[in-house]
Amino acid sequence: MRAIILFDSKTTGGSTDKLIDSIGLELAKTGAYVEKARCKTTGDYSFVKDFDVVIMGAPIYYLLVSSQLLGALVQSNLKQYLAGKKVALFLTCGSPELMANLLYLPQLKMNLVNNTILAERIFAPDQTSDPTVIAQYVHELNAAYKK
Repeated sequence: MRAIILFDSKTTGGSTDKLIDSIGLELAKTGAYVEKARCKTTGDYSFVKDFDVVIMGAPIYYLLVSSQLLGALVQSNLKQYLAGKKVALFLTCGSPELMANLLYLPQLKMNLVNNTILAERIFAPDQTSDPTVIAQYVHELNAAYKK
């Protein structure tokens, strides 16, 4: 599997950044080739065509998925290069999981109607550094990819 993690995070070295690195390392342990790229609203995403799986993740700020990731889906050529791709989603969020699943994941999923979503996860603050929770997410992603 060749995977790219497209992410947004307002801080470098924060919990979302560390989670992205942990997901990438866990995937690499399973034999996957993994790269990561920070989203820009108006970036060129033609490189996405070179990957089998696109993992997208961001924190929640002020009740919205971080603006660079959502902006990339709406304002750039990212959706064009995501066509037919398998994707996985994750968000970091301090809200209860039910609220996050109802309010935040749909903000991404409404832009991915023609994609196969392999895995999706809301990571609470205490889960972003939990190796067991991260391994479960990667296992779910791998199992769905192999089907």
